[in-house]
Amino acid sequence: MFARIREDINCVFERDPAARNSFEVLTTYPGVHAVILHRVSNWYWRHGLKWPARFTSAFARWFTGIEIHPGAKIGRRFFIDHGMGVVIGETAEIGDDVTIYHGVTLGGTTWQKGKRHPTLQNNVVVGAGAKVLGPITIGVGAKIGSNAVVVKDVPDEMTVVGIPGRIVAGSGLDQEGLQRRKAFAEKIGFEAYGTSQDMPDPVANAIDCLLDHIHVMDTQMENMCQAIKQLGMELPDMELPSLGPCEINIQGKEKKS
Repeated sequence: MFARIREDINCVFERDPAARNSFEVLTTYPGVHAVILHRVSNWYWRHGLKWPARFTSAFARWFTGIEIHPGAKIGRRFFIDHGMGVVIGETAEIGDDVTIYHGVTLGGTTWQKGKRHPTLQNNVVVGAGAKVLGPITIGVGAKIGSNAVVVKDVPDEMTVVGIPGRIVAGSGLDQEGLQRRKAFAEKIGFEAYGTSQDMPDPVANAIDCLLDHIHVMDTQMENMCQAIKQLGMELPDMELPSLGPCEINIQGKEKKS
């Protein structure tokens, strides 16, 4: 247990540039306090001492603002940054080197007993305010954006944002794809408290793709009409229907039609 506590303290320096020394981390970081107390409560839980386990968990919640059920399984080098409002349910499973931020919930979606909380595999990062719900699996190296609500499995190395959560980055297919992902991550970084301004929005991206497709089709139609006219055939001019009660100019200002 003490070896794991030492790892829990040391991993803070890798993920929080504000950490200065071990004494400061041990005495002032509620996330570290919550993990240490969970190690104790989980030991009680596994040895059949249910009430001491729940009492230790309740004390940790009062002391740190972080609620971790003593039955939750937590791996090595787990870091909760800031931590206030974090809730981790009884059947949650967390792998090694996982990082979560304040306001995160690893919750259930049913009142039935059994596996009802998520599994986070190694190297997962969960942004502030995110809700990961149900007996789902978050793959190795996945990232959950701030305030996302995730209710479905997330493959390895993917980034999920939005409500409901949608995959916006990552492929995990080949070395070239990994290099592109790495370059993209270096460009925008992973913003734990919300997606970067450069993070692609899945809905906007889909609309952009449709607009690009329409533009190409429109160009092809114009070329076809010109070719038909060159052959001596006449085509009637047709007025395109209005797109709505108002038009939007390129500056984004409304202009009455």
